[in-house]
Amino acid sequence: MNDPIGDMLTRIRNGQMRGKAAVETPASKLRAWVLDVLVAEGYIRGYAKKDGKDGHPAFNIELKYYEGTPVIREVKRVSKPGRRVYLGANDLPSVRQGLGVSIVSTSKGVMTDANARAAKIGGEVLCTVF
Repeated sequence: MNDPIGDMLTRIRNGQMRGKAAVETPASKLRAWVLDVLVAEGYIRGYAKKDGKDGHPAFNIELKYYEGTPVIREVKRVSKPGRRVYLGANDLPSVRQGLGVSIVSTSKGVMTDANARAAKIGGEVLCTVF
């Protein structure tokens, strides 16, 4: 797999389009950090580590809905394996005038764009969520 974060975001997007309560994705530290940000911002209910179908560790991600519609309306991968996007603290994008979040991988860990601006650190923009 070339893009594990893109794969996880696609699984979440597809699961919500089908109305599933939960989706499963292989486990990794970076995926856990991104999921921590999504939980903290209220886009998913939570996630739990378990053994996958093939015996490897996996995350069971509980999707969140509001009145039958998915809470995540749009999720886009920004930095891809073929084109990495690094931005400074002042250049971090604001998603939908601040209604959404950008998830940024910084030297201080994975955080939202607002937290990165407050800490005055830039980094790799992983994805945007609205």
